[in-house]
Amino acid sequence: MKKVPVAVMVSGGGTNLQAIIDAEKSGKIRSAEVVLVVSNRADAYALERARKAGIDTAVVEKKTCASQEEFEKKVRVLLDEKGVQLIVLAGFMSILSADFTSAYPDRILNVHPSLIPKFCGKGFYGLKVHEAVLAAGEKTTGATVHFVNEIPDGGAIIFQKEVPVCEGDTPEVLQHRVMEQAEWELLPAAVEKVSAEILKNQ
Repeated sequence: MKKVPVAVMVSGGGTNLQAIIDAEKSGKIRSAEVVLVVSNRADAYALERARKAGIDTAVVEKKTCASQEEFEKKVRVLLDEKGVQLIVLAGFMSILSADFTSAYPDRILNVHPSLIPKFCGKGFYGLKVHEAVLAAGEKTTGATVHFVNEIPDGGAIIFQKEVPVCEGDTPEVLQHRVMEQAEWELLPAAVEKVSAEILKNQ
């Protein structure tokens, strides 16, 4: 069966990457195959997860590039070599330029740890999101998978799921609950949904 070649871009531990790898193994993802994992940090544990799963990896660090443009050019060369048709940002802690995102319209997915349009956009990433949710006294939060465009967290929403905020939550506890109950479920489901649509339209 034909599958959509996917690249996952990472910066850290790679738990969302692992969720995708596991979903591919279990057959929840049937229309896509992760062919490349690109990290902007050489020490990202996500690279180890990819290697264990037999997936090719690459590191492109911004500090070794003269500009954002050079960084993105290097990434694009890697994606082209692998014939990548779908890009997944899984804890990728770097904003991509409008030049880059416009080259892949409706082909870049991101998971954001809140219910967009709440707690999103510039400056809202990682633990900062959960800190803001708790500071605002919210009773529910969640995660959103959306397409990526030139506006941070501004692309069309694919899936959202609510997660309760519990008494005594710390940002770390809340972060883990959102990952476990929403992110790890939504991201593989979105990869399958979008990949199936790409195959249908080919």
